[in-house]
Amino acid sequence: MNVLDDLAGGLVVSCQPLPDDPGDPMRDPYVQARVAAAVVRGGAVAVRVNGPGDVAAVRPVVDVPVIGLYKHGTEGVVITPTAAHALDVALAGADIVAVDATDRPRPDGRTFAETVRLIRERTDVLILADVATAAEGVAAVEAGADAVATTLSGYTPASPPTDGPDLGLVARLAAQLSVPVIAEGRYRTTEQIGQAFDAGAHAVVMGNAVTSPLWITRRLVPATPRAASAPEKRE
Repeated sequence: MNVLDDLAGGLVVSCQPLPDDPGDPMRDPYVQARVAAAVVRGGAVAVRVNGPGDVAAVRPVVDVPVIGLYKHGTEGVVITPTAAHALDVALAGADIVAVDATDRPRPDGRTFAETVRLIRERTDVLILADVATAAEGVAAVEAGADAVATTLSGYTPASPPTDGPDLGLVARLAAQLSVPVIAEGRYRTTEQIGQAFDAGAHAVVMGNAVTSPLWITRRLVPATPRAASAPEKRE
């Protein structure tokens, strides 16, 4: 038994400000801690949180597993790109650390397997491999990952973008792997959640559709008459 068992059959909520908008008013550890407490009260079985500051703020206010990550940089491998970043969020209180496990080069030159070994040497935190393809998922488990998530499908050169979640990748990973498969990436409806579990997901992660007022509002406003009549902005 480990904390991954606590996620089985449940909804994980990602509590993060928009990464591409530095002015997002939600970008505050106290705010993210309140958001995390609210989604847990609503039934989330775990939360996914970015950065040691937010992890440290969230950990005392929730009684569910905290999946920590550390986004650093803007291109290539961004999600917990090095073992040092992983250790930072582990020490801040994360139970599980999400790490980019794609086959792209990492900023410190290490492979994912080498990164896993370094993390294992210094902490007993569990490692969630964020991948974009089935081959990357298989390689991540061979390297020692405790679970695999479809987080990066549609965001790398090896995986074409789609409007909705990559349910096919969930099914392929679930059929090939002996570790839990976490469905993540563009999940926005209850129907999609059900489809992910039907495909073999251990748990499903939803983020912006639950926790980002800025993202939600931007999707809704175009349906209003005011938006339709607004003059086009010129660059």
